[in-house]
Order: sequence, then C-alpha cells, then structure tokens
Amino acid sequence: MSAPQVVGIVGGGVGGTCAAIALRQLGREVVVFEQAARLGRVGADINLTPNAVLALDGLGVGEALRATAARPSHRISRTWDTGEETSRLEMGSAAEERYGSPQLTIHRADLLDALVGALPAGSLRLGCELAALREDGDRTVLEFVDGSSETVDVLVGADGIHSLVREALWGPEQPEFTGVVAYRAVVPAARLDVPNLGAFTKWWGPDSATQIVTFPLNRGRDVFVFATRPQESWREESWTSPGDVEELRRAYATFHPEARALLDACGSVMKSALYVRDPLPRWSIGSRTLLGDACHPMMPFMAQGAGMAIEDAVVLARSLAAHRPGDAAAGLQTYERARQARTADVQIGSRGNDWLRTAGNADWVYAYDAWTVPLG
Repeated sequence: MSAPQVVGIVGGGVGGTCAAIALRQLGREVVVFEQAARLGRVGADINLTPNAVLALDGLGVGEALRATAARPSHRISRTWDTGEETSRLEMGSAAEERYGSPQLTIHRADLLDALVGALPAGSLRLGCELAALREDGDRTVLEFVDGSSETVDVLVGADGIHSLVREALWGPEQPEFTGVVAYRAVVPAARLDVPNLGAFTKWWGPDSATQIVTFPLNRGRDVFVFATRPQESWREESWTSPGDVEELRRAYATFHPEARALLDACGSVMKSALYVRDPLPRWSIGSRTLLGDACHPMMPFMAQGAGMAIEDAVVLARSLAAHRPGDAAAGLQTYERARQARTADVQIGSRGNDWLRTAGNADWVYAYDAWTVPLG
C-alpha cells in the first residue's frame, strides 16, 4: 500500500489553519508549519462577513466563534462632516436568513483559538521558520532555520504578504507602500455615548484614503476603531508600531462630532502602514500553490482579507478532493481557476474603496458559498 499524500501548509494563520481543517475533512493528511514558537493574543480584530462565516460554519467552528463574537445589527455608511447616512444594510438575523450565516466581528486570537482547537494534536508544528525550498521529483523539501527539514507531496504557501513560498516560486519582489496608514484601537463600549455602537459603521472621509470604521467586539462589550488616512512615506522599521493618540485626533479634527467622540475615547492606538502587491498571473507551479495574502493581498476597505483566505481554503480542499492524490497539479489548477477572478474583483473593489458607500448590491460578496460554488 502506498503512503498517503501529505499536504504541507506553510503558515499557521487564519488561511493556513482553515485549509488544514478543510483538507482533513475531505480525507487528506495535513501538516501546518508555523514559524512562531507559540500562539499568543496578537493581531487585529476581524470582521467576518456572511460569506466567511458560512465557510467557517462548514468547518465546524461556528459555535465556538459565536461564543465570543459580536453580531453587528447593520452595515451603515455615514458622511464624514455632516454625519448624513448614505446607506444602511440590515445584518444580524436578516443576513443569516438571506445568506445562510450572519456577520461576526471577533478578535483574531479568538478565531485562531477556534481553528487550532479543531485540529488534532501534532498537525500544527510551531517554531518551524522556513529557510528554503527545494524540489525532490514531484515532492517538495522544506528546509527550516533550525536545520531540520520535511518533505511533502503538496505545498501550500499561506505565509502572508511576506511569503517566502511566493518568493521561492516566483522570485523576490517587494510589496508596495500604498501611501495609506491605519490606526487601530479598542474602546470599552461603556465609555461611549454615540448611536449605532452595535452596528458596523463606516465614516467616509473627504478622499478615498480617509475613513473611520467601527464595529462591536466581545459580544458588544467593546468597540473596535479602525481609521485610515494618507501619508507620503513610512520610515519605521516595523509595519506596525505604537501610535500617537493626539496625532490620531488631529488627523480627523474636521469629522462629525460623533466620529470624533469615538477617537476621544481611545486611550492608546497602534499605527500601521498598508502595503499591497500586484496580482499574480499564476498561483501554482506543479504541486505547489499559494493562498490568501501570499497571492492576493488587498486593502482592508471591503473587510475581505481574511474572508478571501477562508474561501480559498475551502475551495482548495474541494479542488484537491476532486482529483486523485496523484493528480495534485490538476487539483491546484482547478483551485486557481475557481478563485482568481473573484479575488481579483475584490482586490479591485478594495483599492477603489467605493463599495456600499451608497445603496448597492452586497450579494456578489456576501452570498458566495465556498462549499457549493462550481469548480469549473
């Protein structure tokens, strides 16, 4: 009897762990290699729109997510200076009825805890920092910084915008600074006296790079504040660093009083540079492919970065399962064809930052079902 096909996933973030769960559900043996020595409560908060939650429900983690997440009641657009409401989309139970799952807003660490908890012991290996790849016939040898190595039949690079797998497959390339920076903060809801705290609210600024977004967290006990604005350059060594709360408030001093009240309540803030890469014409070479930010990093303006990675994970698993283990390359081509047009549309929409500014169609994003979409 031949040995089972092993799928190796580089990157134990949201996309990588989702792919591992989906692949195991569909009968594949999977190992996830994560460079961090331990998983802590790091990272930003995540807006999981119905398309992402539907995919996660199929992975069996929906109940765990709902235990800590908030369910925004609406998606609201408001004008930065007048406060005029330009669109209001009912979410909550209405979204669940329309799309099959609700919108959930959650800390990234709580999402990862649920995903890691769904994996069997030993399938996630920490402290595995990738140093290089090399081919061994149809298989791939992963060489790690500590001198160890592993050989896998199928390789999935889910290692983010800095992806070493992408670099190994397609050559070195630097991500592009967008000229936009982001501020992130979490505020106890009890400190705020403004309307719509239970909704996802986007304050559209005077230009496409300037906005304030808020949504509830921790079952409504906290409010996440996310604000962006233009900045000519980024000189910090890290893409994320502690920010200046007073700088944040000055940058939005002309916004509506209710928007400013959100920033006045921030006790501390993190500041990040937003980077992107150009879309890749191909994601796969033989039995090696990419997933999530490794192949289609995008601006956060449609809140689909994590959602696209989660969808990728499900469609990847379905595509591999649709072919015999020895036809992994054909399965990866099926995956690529099924996903490229959708992720490109979302990348373009995210860069344009005009989606749902006024009343519009959310169905093309929210109604996507990664578990049933035709593979082609």
